[in-house]
Amino acid sequence: MTRKLIAAFILTSSLALAACNTVEGAGKDVKSAGSAVEKAAN
Repeated sequence: MTRKLIAAFILTSSLALAACNTVEGAGKDVKSAGSAVEKAAN
């Protein structure tokens, strides 16, 4: 029982960390695209 809970916790934590990294990367892409548009407008 305890092993299953630990395994589930580790799996959930891994997925959460992977999702955070993906969202962070997408945020950087959007920021760089916004900066490019801003430079083009000036």
